[in-house]
Amino acid sequence: MATRKNSTDDPLAPLTLAVGQEDLLLDRAVQQVVAAARAADADTDVRDLTPDQLQPGTLAELTSPSLFAERKVVVVRNAQDLSADTIKDVKAYLDAPAEEITLVLLHAGGAKGKGLLDAARKAGAREVACPKTTKPAERLSFVRSEFRALGRSATAEACQALVDSIGSDLRELASAVAQLAADVEGTIDEAVVGRYYTGRAEASSFTVADRAVEGRAAEALEALRWSLSTGVAPVLITSALAQGVRAIGKLSSARGGRPADLARELGMPPWKIDRVRQQMRGWTPDGVALALRAVAEADAGVKGGGDDPEYALEKAVVTVARAARHR
Repeated sequence: MATRKNSTDDPLAPLTLAVGQEDLLLDRAVQQVVAAARAADADTDVRDLTPDQLQPGTLAELTSPSLFAERKVVVVRNAQDLSADTIKDVKAYLDAPAEEITLVLLHAGGAKGKGLLDAARKAGAREVACPKTTKPAERLSFVRSEFRALGRSATAEACQALVDSIGSDLRELASAVAQLAADVEGTIDEAVVGRYYTGRAEASSFTVADRAVEGRAAEALEALRWSLSTGVAPVLITSALAQGVRAIGKLSSARGGRPADLARELGMPPWKIDRVRQQMRGWTPDGVALALRAVAEADAGVKGGGDDPEYALEKAVVTVARAARHR
């Protein structure tokens, strides 16, 4: 994640502008600001808004002075889709930003809403680039940087094998790196990657997801309990579940064709197309929607929205497995 050189690279700068269409990087840009704000003030109020939630006048209400002088982070997603009147509000705010408030604008970066993009840059926004990774070399660089960020060493062959196995989804790549870093001691080599992604790792979050999307609830729950007992982070399991359900949704809505053609269209390796085709038997659009809602609820639960992360995961696994047989 690259930050544009501006007057400040401080995450608590009055305005952060995250530009691009890579969801993982956009989410990380937000998380970095929120983490910095909460490090400065644990009671920081975070407001995460979509364009339909930011009506004319809403920003003024959110940024008005508080009797308690509380720190606040206001996140505006898909800023390119804001209405003309709301864009006027945002531009006016940029001329006189409030103290103790950090505004984070997420913008796709295209021609739509370019006026707001230009105004934010003119106002001296701290800018974070969040482009889609379209080249294999970029994905390889991403995997290497993920291992470095976790303080782990991985051979060049291991990084390449991971990209070849997982494909173009950065969330899935990041989750795989985190899984390997959590499970494996010492340098991660190609042999380790091969063992994990040819069906070995009983403790892998991907094993839980595979069994769930195949409708094998009992096996999925057994894999889940084993994973948790061996220290796999719950957030990695919800991530793997989400990736598994999204893959089924993508493939079920894609036009037919050879695995190689679909792989190019969907950004998956051909072997994964074949596997997802087998897993998607019995799935319906309603089932996919139901499963995604269940995984989203579990994700919120394991990130602090619930009292029992293990129960939240078990509930999600059972719901996904049932959705796999929803007819």
